[in-house]
Amino acid sequence: MKTIRYFFTLSLLCIVLHGNTQQTHFISEGKIEFERKLNLYSQFDDDNSWSAEYKKTIPQFKTTYFDLTFINNKTFYQPGKDNSDNNRLWEQPAENNIVYSDLDKHAAVSQKMIFEKTFLIQDSTRNIQWKITDEKRTIAGFECRRANALIMDSIYVVAFYTDEIATSGGPESFSGLPGMILGLAIPHEHVTWFATKLYATPVKETDLKIPTKGTKTTNAAMKDNIKSSLKDWGKWADRYVKAALL
Repeated sequence: MKTIRYFFTLSLLCIVLHGNTQQTHFISEGKIEFERKLNLYSQFDDDNSWSAEYKKTIPQFKTTYFDLTFINNKTFYQPGKDNSDNNRLWEQPAENNIVYSDLDKHAAVSQKMIFEKTFLIQDSTRNIQWKITDEKRTIAGFECRRANALIMDSIYVVAFYTDEIATSGGPESFSGLPGMILGLAIPHEHVTWFATKLYATPVKETDLKIPTKGTKTTNAAMKDNIKSSLKDWGKWADRYVKAALL
């Protein structure tokens, strides 16, 4: 009798542990907070007395927060909590983007503010040829694997994703890995996005609001528009075009 009771208890324990493991490895809805950091000092290419003095008046990094709400393979990325330290810092193009992605349909709608003009970009999701590596790191409590890629022909991107979250999305317009991107770095542009926490709260598809404001366009048309407007800006034009398209 004791033997039967022992095996029954052991079997029940295995079922419970198996259920908890399944729940951990297949999160399909919730909200993730991302911390975005931009190295402001990197914006000064000229090492002169003016730039050196100006650097003394600002922090090295500008930190902003975004929320990524997701359910199954749909995501909604938008500005999160405010950071009052940023009130005295300048704003770059497309710093407060709103991005809705339907990853099953490979479709995205983005709302971007660029020099006082709002664009509503309706286009396909970015096709990124990721190369997955063996490197791992823990982000917001999740074990993540590293992947590398090139976007826009020459911009090197490093991402860390977890397969414990089934949605194959990520911050901004980055997606396409077998799990959620929780860490993202674009070294040459001196900007990073890293998840700080996951809110495992129920999500309805109606919580994911498709952006509607702005001049309707595509990524290619917006790029041409910006390049034409900034044709006399020299190296700053290239920097702003990259920032707008990330």
